[in-house]
Amino acid sequence: MGIVCSIGMALFALFLRRRPPLNQITAPANGRPSTASEMPFGLTAGRAQSLLIVAGLACCVAMSMPQVHIVAYCVDLGFGPARGAEMLSLMLACGVVSRLISGVICDRIGGIKTLLLGSALQGIALLMFLPFNGLVSLYLISAMFGLFQGGIVPSYAIIIREYFPAAQTGRRVGAVIMATMLGMALGGWMSGKIFDVTGSYQAAVVNGILWNALNLSIATWLFLRVRRMNAAISAPSRVSA
Repeated sequence: MGIVCSIGMALFALFLRRRPPLNQITAPANGRPSTASEMPFGLTAGRAQSLLIVAGLACCVAMSMPQVHIVAYCVDLGFGPARGAEMLSLMLACGVVSRLISGVICDRIGGIKTLLLGSALQGIALLMFLPFNGLVSLYLISAMFGLFQGGIVPSYAIIIREYFPAAQTGRRVGAVIMATMLGMALGGWMSGKIFDVTGSYQAAVVNGILWNALNLSIATWLFLRVRRMNAAISAPSRVSA
Protein backbone atom coordinates (compact mmCIF):
# COMPACT_ATOMS: atom_id res chain seq x y z
CA MET A 1 0.00 0.00 0.00
CA GLY A 2 2.84 2.37 0.82
CA ILE A 3 4.50 1.82 -2.56
CA VAL A 4 1.23 2.24 -4.46
CA CYS A 5 0.35 5.43 -2.57
CA SER A 6 3.82 6.92 -3.00
CA ILE A 7 3.91 6.30 -6.74
CA GLY A 8 0.29 7.32 -7.23
CA MET A 9 0.63 10.61 -5.35
CA ALA A 10 3.81 11.50 -7.22
CA LEU A 11 2.19 10.87 -10.59
CA PHE A 12 -1.07 12.66 -9.84
CA ALA A 13 0.80 15.61 -8.32
CA LEU A 14 2.03 16.41 -11.84
CA PHE A 15 -1.51 17.44 -12.70
CA LEU A 16 -1.52 19.93 -9.83
CA ARG A 17 1.63 21.84 -10.74
CA ARG A 18 -0.08 24.90 -12.19
CA ARG A 19 -0.98 27.35 -9.42
CA PRO A 20 -4.42 28.98 -9.42
CA PRO A 21 -4.63 32.78 -9.77
CA LEU A 22 -4.22 34.29 -6.31
CA ASN A 23 -6.38 37.31 -7.10
CA GLN A 24 -9.41 35.22 -7.95
CA ILE A 25 -12.58 36.22 -6.11
CA THR A 26 -14.05 33.30 -4.21
CA ALA A 27 -17.73 32.54 -4.50
CA PRO A 28 -19.36 30.53 -1.73
CA ALA A 29 -22.39 28.44 -2.54
CA ASN A 30 -24.74 31.10 -1.18
CA GLY A 31 -24.32 32.78 -4.56
CA ARG A 32 -22.65 35.94 -3.25
CA PRO A 33 -18.91 36.52 -3.82
CA SER A 34 -17.00 36.52 -0.59
CA THR A 35 -15.88 39.97 0.55
CA ALA A 36 -14.71 38.67 3.91
CA SER A 37 -11.08 38.02 3.04
CA GLU A 38 -9.86 40.53 5.62
CA MET A 39 -12.57 39.68 8.19
CA PRO A 40 -13.76 36.10 7.65
CA PHE A 41 -17.15 35.59 9.35
CA GLY A 42 -16.80 39.17 10.58
CA LEU A 43 -13.88 38.10 12.80
CA THR A 44 -10.17 38.69 12.64
CA ALA A 45 -8.37 36.08 10.58
CA GLY A 46 -6.62 34.76 13.68
CA ARG A 47 -9.85 34.28 15.64
CA ALA A 48 -11.58 32.63 12.70
CA GLN A 49 -8.62 30.32 12.18
CA SER A 50 -8.55 29.43 15.89
CA LEU A 51 -12.24 28.54 15.86
CA LEU A 52 -11.74 26.23 12.89
CA ILE A 53 -8.77 24.59 14.61
CA VAL A 54 -10.84 23.95 17.76
CA ALA A 55 -13.71 22.67 15.62
CA GLY A 56 -11.37 20.32 13.76
CA LEU A 57 -9.88 19.02 16.99
CA ALA A 58 -13.30 18.49 18.56
CA CYS A 59 -14.94 16.71 15.64
CA CYS A 60 -12.08 14.22 15.37
CA VAL A 61 -11.93 13.50 19.09
CA ALA A 62 -15.57 12.47 18.68
CA MET A 63 -14.92 10.68 15.38
CA SER A 64 -12.05 8.60 16.74
CA MET A 65 -14.07 6.84 19.43
CA PRO A 66 -15.90 4.38 17.13
CA GLN A 67 -13.11 4.19 14.57
CA VAL A 68 -10.36 3.36 17.06
CA HIS A 69 -12.34 1.30 19.56
CA ILE A 70 -15.08 -0.52 17.62
CA VAL A 71 -13.05 -3.77 17.59
CA ALA A 72 -12.31 -3.59 21.32
CA TYR A 73 -15.94 -2.61 21.94
CA CYS A 74 -17.14 -5.76 20.15
CA VAL A 75 -14.72 -7.87 22.16
CA ASP A 76 -16.03 -6.25 25.35
CA LEU A 77 -19.59 -7.13 24.31
CA GLY A 78 -18.61 -10.72 23.57
CA PHE A 79 -18.93 -10.59 19.78
CA GLY A 80 -15.21 -11.15 19.14
CA PRO A 81 -12.59 -9.17 17.20
CA ALA A 82 -13.60 -10.55 13.78
CA ARG A 83 -17.05 -8.94 14.00
CA GLY A 84 -15.46 -5.69 15.13
CA ALA A 85 -13.06 -5.76 12.18
CA GLU A 86 -16.00 -6.23 9.83
CA MET A 87 -17.77 -3.24 11.38
CA LEU A 88 -14.63 -1.12 11.05
CA SER A 89 -14.27 -2.11 7.39
CA LEU A 90 -17.93 -1.26 6.79
CA MET A 91 -17.50 2.07 8.57
CA LEU A 92 -14.46 3.05 6.51
CA ALA A 93 -16.02 1.89 3.23
CA CYS A 94 -19.09 4.00 3.91
CA GLY A 95 -16.72 6.87 4.73
CA VAL A 96 -15.39 6.74 1.16
CA VAL A 97 -18.93 6.96 -0.19
CA SER A 98 -19.66 9.77 2.26
CA ARG A 99 -16.73 11.86 1.04
CA LEU A 100 -17.96 11.68 -2.55
CA ILE A 101 -21.57 12.47 -1.63
CA SER A 102 -20.49 15.27 0.69
CA GLY A 103 -18.48 16.78 -2.15
CA VAL A 104 -21.62 16.99 -4.27
CA ILE A 105 -23.53 18.47 -1.34
CA CYS A 106 -20.75 20.98 -0.65
CA ASP A 107 -20.82 22.15 -4.26
CA ARG A 108 -24.48 23.01 -3.78
CA ILE A 109 -24.69 24.44 -0.26
CA GLY A 110 -21.12 25.48 0.62
CA GLY A 111 -18.61 24.49 3.27
CA ILE A 112 -20.25 25.88 6.42
CA LYS A 113 -23.59 24.18 5.80
CA THR A 114 -21.83 20.93 4.92
CA LEU A 115 -19.85 21.06 8.18
CA LEU A 116 -23.02 21.83 10.12
CA LEU A 117 -24.89 18.96 8.48
CA GLY A 118 -22.06 16.47 8.96
CA SER A 119 -21.53 17.44 12.59
CA ALA A 120 -25.22 17.09 13.42
CA LEU A 121 -25.46 13.69 11.71
CA GLN A 122 -22.26 12.44 13.38
CA GLY A 123 -23.73 13.42 16.74
CA ILE A 124 -26.87 11.42 15.98
CA ALA A 125 -24.79 8.37 15.02
CA LEU A 126 -22.80 8.61 18.25
CA LEU A 127 -26.00 8.83 20.26
CA MET A 128 -27.18 5.59 18.66
CA PHE A 129 -24.29 3.72 20.31
CA LEU A 130 -25.79 4.37 23.77
CA PRO A 131 -29.13 2.49 23.58
CA PHE A 132 -28.18 -0.15 20.99
CA ASN A 133 -25.46 -2.76 21.44
CA GLY A 134 -26.82 -5.77 19.56
CA LEU A 135 -24.81 -7.31 16.75
CA VAL A 136 -27.13 -6.31 13.90
CA SER A 137 -27.70 -2.83 15.31
CA LEU A 138 -23.95 -2.24 15.61
CA TYR A 139 -23.47 -3.17 11.95
CA LEU A 140 -26.16 -0.67 10.99
CA ILE A 141 -24.79 2.06 13.27
CA SER A 142 -21.27 1.50 11.94
CA ALA A 143 -22.49 1.96 8.37
CA MET A 144 -24.51 5.01 9.40
CA PHE A 145 -21.56 6.53 11.25
CA GLY A 146 -19.32 6.06 8.21
CA LEU A 147 -21.88 7.72 5.93
CA PHE A 148 -22.32 10.65 8.30
CA GLN A 149 -18.73 11.50 9.26
CA GLY A 150 -16.93 11.31 5.91
CA GLY A 151 -17.59 14.84 4.73
CA ILE A 152 -16.68 16.74 7.88
CA VAL A 153 -12.91 17.04 7.54
CA PRO A 154 -12.89 17.90 3.78
CA SER A 155 -15.40 20.70 4.43
CA TYR A 156 -12.76 22.68 6.38
CA ALA A 157 -10.69 23.11 3.22
CA ILE A 158 -13.74 24.43 1.38
CA ILE A 159 -14.58 26.82 4.22
CA ILE A 160 -11.07 28.25 4.20
CA ARG A 161 -11.10 28.61 0.42
CA GLU A 162 -14.43 30.44 0.59
CA TYR A 163 -13.71 32.86 3.41
CA PHE A 164 -9.93 33.43 3.47
CA PRO A 165 -7.60 34.88 0.82
CA ALA A 166 -6.51 32.30 -1.73
CA ALA A 167 -2.82 33.04 -1.04
CA GLN A 168 -3.28 31.84 2.57
CA THR A 169 -5.11 28.63 1.72
CA GLY A 170 -2.15 26.26 2.04
CA ARG A 171 -1.00 27.16 5.53
CA ARG A 172 -4.50 27.62 6.93
CA VAL A 173 -5.78 24.31 5.58
CA GLY A 174 -2.61 22.63 6.86
CA ALA A 175 -3.17 24.01 10.36
CA VAL A 176 -6.77 22.84 10.53
CA ILE A 177 -6.01 19.39 9.09
CA MET A 178 -3.16 19.01 11.61
CA ALA A 179 -5.69 19.80 14.35
CA THR A 180 -7.97 17.05 13.06
CA MET A 181 -5.09 14.56 13.14
CA LEU A 182 -4.24 15.57 16.70
CA GLY A 183 -7.93 15.15 17.53
CA MET A 184 -7.91 11.59 16.21
CA ALA A 185 -4.85 10.78 18.31
CA LEU A 186 -6.20 12.50 21.43
CA GLY A 187 -9.66 10.98 21.08
CA GLY A 188 -8.35 7.46 20.62
CA TRP A 189 -6.19 7.73 23.73
CA MET A 190 -8.90 9.52 25.73
CA SER A 191 -11.56 6.89 24.98
CA GLY A 192 -9.19 4.12 26.05
CA LYS A 193 -8.31 5.95 29.24
CA ILE A 194 -11.98 6.49 30.08
CA PHE A 195 -12.61 2.77 29.53
CA ASP A 196 -9.69 1.90 31.82
CA VAL A 197 -11.13 4.12 34.56
CA THR A 198 -14.83 3.24 34.22
CA GLY A 199 -14.67 -0.29 32.80
CA SER A 200 -17.29 0.64 30.20
CA TYR A 201 -17.38 2.23 26.77
CA GLN A 202 -20.64 4.06 27.56
CA ALA A 203 -18.74 6.89 29.25
CA ALA A 204 -16.33 7.05 26.29
CA VAL A 205 -19.28 7.44 23.92
CA VAL A 206 -20.69 10.24 26.08
CA ASN A 207 -17.28 11.93 25.99
CA GLY A 208 -17.34 11.75 22.19
CA ILE A 209 -20.84 13.21 22.11
CA LEU A 210 -19.73 16.17 24.23
CA TRP A 211 -16.79 16.89 21.93
CA ASN A 212 -19.10 16.63 18.95
CA ALA A 213 -21.43 19.13 20.62
CA LEU A 214 -18.51 21.57 20.82
CA ASN A 215 -17.87 21.16 17.10
CA LEU A 216 -21.58 21.55 16.33
CA SER A 217 -21.84 24.71 18.43
CA ILE A 218 -18.91 26.33 16.58
CA ALA A 219 -20.35 25.35 13.19
CA THR A 220 -23.78 26.69 14.17
CA TRP A 221 -22.33 29.97 15.43
CA LEU A 222 -20.31 30.52 12.25
CA PHE A 223 -23.34 29.65 10.11
CA LEU A 224 -25.51 32.17 11.96
CA ARG A 225 -22.86 34.86 11.59
CA VAL A 226 -22.65 34.24 7.85
CA ARG A 227 -26.43 34.41 7.55
CA ARG A 228 -26.57 37.69 9.48
CA MET A 229 -23.79 39.15 7.33
CA ASN A 230 -25.59 38.14 4.13
CA ALA A 231 -28.82 39.66 5.44
CA ALA A 232 -27.03 42.90 6.29
CA ILE A 233 -25.56 43.05 2.77
CA SER A 234 -28.92 42.35 1.16
CA ALA A 235 -30.86 44.88 3.23
CA PRO A 236 -29.42 48.07 1.60
CA SER A 237 -30.01 46.58 -1.83
CA ARG A 238 -33.70 46.03 -1.09
CA VAL A 239 -34.05 49.54 0.33
CA SER A 240 -32.44 51.17 -2.70
CA ALA A 241 -34.60 49.11 -5.03
